[in-house]
Amino acid sequence: MQVICCTFYRTLIRVYAKFIWGLRLFAKKLFKKGDTIFIEQPLVCAQFLWNALYKYRACDYCLRALETAEENARRLCGLPGLSLPYPELCKVRPELHQACPHCQVMYCSSECKRAAWEQYHRVLCLGPSREDPDHPINKLQDAWRNVHYPPETSSIMLMARMVAVVKQAQDKGRWQRLFSHFCSRAANEQEEIAHKLLGEKFQGQLALLRNLLTTALYDDYLSQVSAYLFIDPIAGSLSSSLSQWVHACDALELPHQQREQLDAFIDQLYKDIDKETGDFLNCEGSGLYLLQSSCNHSCVPNAEASFPDNNFLLHLSALSDIRPGEEICISYLDCCQRDRSRHSRHKILRENYLFVCSCQKCMSQMDDADVTSEDEDEGEGETEGDDMEDEMTDV
Repeated sequence: MQVICCTFYRTLIRVYAKFIWGLRLFAKKLFKKGDTIFIEQPLVCAQFLWNALYKYRACDYCLRALETAEENARRLCGLPGLSLPYPELCKVRPELHQACPHCQVMYCSSECKRAAWEQYHRVLCLGPSREDPDHPINKLQDAWRNVHYPPETSSIMLMARMVAVVKQAQDKGRWQRLFSHFCSRAANEQEEIAHKLLGEKFQGQLALLRNLLTTALYDDYLSQVSAYLFIDPIAGSLSSSLSQWVHACDALELPHQQREQLDAFIDQLYKDIDKETGDFLNCEGSGLYLLQSSCNHSCVPNAEASFPDNNFLLHLSALSDIRPGEEICISYLDCCQRDRSRHSRHKILRENYLFVCSCQKCMSQMDDADVTSEDEDEGEGETEGDDMEDEMTDV
C-alpha cells in the first residue's frame, strides 16, 4: 500500500483497533537525532490501482521505479523527443528487469520476481487472462476503482495479496497471526466507521467488495478477515526516477555556467510537467509494516518514516534524541497540520483516525480556546466530536 525525498500520502493511515489494543513502541537504547532506529520490509505491499492505471510503472514486488529518468520525464511533460543531460546519473537498470513469463507483470530484478512468485504471485497470476475484464480479479480491481477515486489511501490488492500469501504459505497459522495485527472491525456500537477509514465512497460498497474478493480468492482465511475487517496500511509516495536524477544532478560539481544551464533546464522541465501532469508525479502505494505500525501518534513526534532506497524498505529515523525507555512516536499529521491549533489538530485526528490526542503538546494546550486555525473555514464552531473526547483517548 514506498527515495531520496519522500512525502507521505495523506500521512499514515492508522487502524481504529490500534487505539483500543494500545500498541506502543519503546526505545531499548539511546538514539541520537538523525540515527536510523530500524529498517523494515513490509509483510506485503501493493501499488495503488489508479497510480498504475496512470502508467506509473513500478516493480510489482518492491515498488521500485521501472521507468528511466528520461522515460519518466517524457511521459510527465508530454514531450516524447525529450533528452536529459547526464543520463548516466539515472539509477534505473532496464537490463535487469524481469517479466512473469505467464502474465507479463514486471519486476526490477530476478530476485523480486522469484520472491513474489514464492510469496503470493502463484495465486494471483492471471496468465493469459490479464486483459480479460471478466476475470474475477480484474472485476475486483475495477470495482475498487469505481468506489475509491483518487487520491487513494489503500488498495484492495493489499487484501488480495494477504489472502494469496496465506493460501501459498506452508505455515498458514504464522501468517494469519502476523496479519491479525492489522485487522479491525469495520463497525463499532456507535457508528459505521468504514467511511472514516477509507472515504465516504465506501459506504454501502463493502458487501460488493467482499463478494468479489471471495469469488476471486475464496479461502477459509477469508472467513476471518473479510466479514468486518480493515487492514492498517502505511500509504507512501516513492520519489520518481526523474526526482532521483534531479537530486543526483544537484550533487554534481560543475563550472558556474554549466550549473546555471542545468538548473535552468530542470526548472523549465518542472514547469512543463506542472502544465501537463500537475502534482501527480510519483509511484504511490501502501504496505503492512509490523514494527512501524506499533508507533503511536504525537503532535511533537520524535521519529519519522522515509523510503530512501526508493523501494519498499521503510527507514524509521530519530527526529530528536530518544532515551532508553522513551516511547517512539511518529505524527499522523503533516508539518502544516501540526502547527495548527489544538482544536484543529483534534478535529483532523477525530475525522481521519478516530481518536483524540493526549500527547505532551495537546495536554499543554488544554486551556486554549476551542477555535480553529486561520486557514480553516470561518465560523466552523464546535463539532460533535467534542463528545468523543470523553470516550476515546490516545494510548
